[in-house]
Amino acid sequence: MQSPFELDRRAFLAMLAAAAPVGSAYAQGTPRKGGILKVSAASNPSSLDPTTGGAGSDHIFLYTMFDTLVAFDYATLQPIPGLAESWTYDDPLTLTLNIRPGVVFHDGTPCDAAAVKENLDRNRFDERSNVKPDLSTVADVAVTGPLQLVLKLKQPDTALPLILSDRAGMMSSPTAFKALGRGHDRAPVGAGPWKFVSWADNERVIVTRHDRYWRAGMPFLDGVEFQVIPEVNTGLRSVIAGQNDFVYFLSPQQKQIIDRAKNLTAVTGPTLYCVQFYINTARGPMGDVRVRQALNHAVDREEFNRATMNGLSEPATLTLPSAHWAFDKQMAQAYPYDPDKARKLLAEAGFKDGLDIQALGYTDQRHVQRQEVLIEQYRKVGIRLKFTNGTIPEMTNAFFVEKKGDIYLSAWTGRPDPSLTYQLMFGAGSFYNASRTEAVPEIGPALLETRRSQDLAGRQKAFAALQKIITENALVVPLVFQFEMDAHGQKVKGYKPNLLGKPKFENVWLEG
Repeated sequence: MQSPFELDRRAFLAMLAAAAPVGSAYAQGTPRKGGILKVSAASNPSSLDPTTGGAGSDHIFLYTMFDTLVAFDYATLQPIPGLAESWTYDDPLTLTLNIRPGVVFHDGTPCDAAAVKENLDRNRFDERSNVKPDLSTVADVAVTGPLQLVLKLKQPDTALPLILSDRAGMMSSPTAFKALGRGHDRAPVGAGPWKFVSWADNERVIVTRHDRYWRAGMPFLDGVEFQVIPEVNTGLRSVIAGQNDFVYFLSPQQKQIIDRAKNLTAVTGPTLYCVQFYINTARGPMGDVRVRQALNHAVDREEFNRATMNGLSEPATLTLPSAHWAFDKQMAQAYPYDPDKARKLLAEAGFKDGLDIQALGYTDQRHVQRQEVLIEQYRKVGIRLKFTNGTIPEMTNAFFVEKKGDIYLSAWTGRPDPSLTYQLMFGAGSFYNASRTEAVPEIGPALLETRRSQDLAGRQKAFAALQKIITENALVVPLVFQFEMDAHGQKVKGYKPNLLGKPKFENVWLEG
């Protein structure tokens, strides 16, 4: 089933050519069953329930346990069949989903149309749901057959298939989430290739084979064990030593270490992973657009790329990379490095003597280095960054839930459809919008327009209008787009990176 619009494949192929996967990621051989893949994980999950979690880094865990209604092509992010084997727009306000027969959750509950409706209703209405904005255009979900649902929409929404390839489309057993309540966060029941075994906080997450998985002959691995190692240098050493088989979210500086290790293979690929400052526009001076514009003019992105990424990443001026079909070249020029302009804007905002800004970040060496570079850059214009650091789940909760900090140095890990990126970061009530309000009233209507058109040109025009609003109001400070950099041992076969930069192990097998 194709999307109602076609993506610009040439743009995506350009990205792939710029940073094609290297190493033996596409090694030939006959896949064999068996074995446990041991993975060094960069962070502890915020939750193992896709509906209630908040961290983008959760996906690596979630992908093992949850299948989505719609899947995506690794290289282009085109929607492809998943738990829904087909879908059609009967008219602009009616989307019909046909669910694959014979799928069961890990607890034996059938994954039929009724179960899908319970999931979608939970995602739309549950007070703890963090994916409500994803489904904001859905007016009603009706079961029209044992394996068929009809989604009635409030307005045309051509992004919905790809939205259902993310958290909103990850299906959980209704039997489990109704019985467990909040306990489902820590004992999830999905329909993915592996099922949950255990989670020891900040130590280990273990999953094992789902023997009734619907894909014939899959998965190859008996299980996956994630060892939580926040410091990626330590994680890389654990793979070199053979303690683990796979490590992800490495930095460009570590490529030389991988190349020197004879027992490792590097895998790289382009991603939508954007290192950036999130801004809480509801806190003090952050509510002044001149302060936010100063934050953007004061940062030297080229220097930041050289100092923290060895110059191997793409400096980011928008939340989408330059090769993305929705990238707007005109708005990408809005904030050149201009410290004089930054100082002038601060003075106009009433801060001629400078400004103290409370920032949140992470404790690992890579993120501390980024902080040091930014502290020095902003010092030159009178902006004094004061960082409070912790783990990814701790700081994500502190900024987006507890509303601590003015800005948050983290990353946007990307979503299959760009409308979801902008909805989640800037839409009213969205989890990743710390203010929970639209900073400017034009955002809501502009977001809706990005989902209305059924052709690429129409969507590009709508995204250009949306990006103009967001950029002129300086609602975020993009810094760099980070390429995926992973490393694995020689016995790991079949791994392929994807454009989201979030590892999926569904095709991985271990050589005996």
